[in-house]
Amino acid sequence: MSEIELNKSISSVLDRFEGKYELIKIDPEFADTIDFCEKYEFPLENSGNTIIVASKKISPVKFCACLVRASTRLDVNGMVKKLMDVRRLSFATPDQTTELTGMMVGGVTPFGLPDSIDVFVDQSVMDLDYVIIGGGSRSYKIKADPDIFNEFQNYKIIDGLSKNE
Repeated sequence: MSEIELNKSISSVLDRFEGKYELIKIDPEFADTIDFCEKYEFPLENSGNTIIVASKKISPVKFCACLVRASTRLDVNGMVKKLMDVRRLSFATPDQTTELTGMMVGGVTPFGLPDSIDVFVDQSVMDLDYVIIGGGSRSYKIKADPDIFNEFQNYKIIDGLSKNE
């Protein structure tokens, strides 16, 4: 991985999973999921979005990361609210996302996040042969075996985290 400039925390996570992932270098202009799928001919159903969610009116703000298939919609006001045990929440702002993760929207990956953040993975992601997720920057995507997500203590596989669009 030496010729690939990845965030060190992401790189160290990936080093543990040799053979279970593939790095895909992409044009950053096509980092947004739909654009990526069209340009690089991957099915939307096999693409995942890592979405950072923030509590409102709580200090300090609580965050979580949610990985759902791009062809579905995150159940923010139902399942995520219940999982975070908060009354009000919303998607984190791009600034909050970057400050918390060190990553820009369009490149956020569940790998290398602070340990204090729970990561919720939709069960439907686990049913895929592979999932394409952000690579930590808008220049990379990671094609991963979803089984990787079972290897993390702070990742929880949740049935019903998303709804079909």
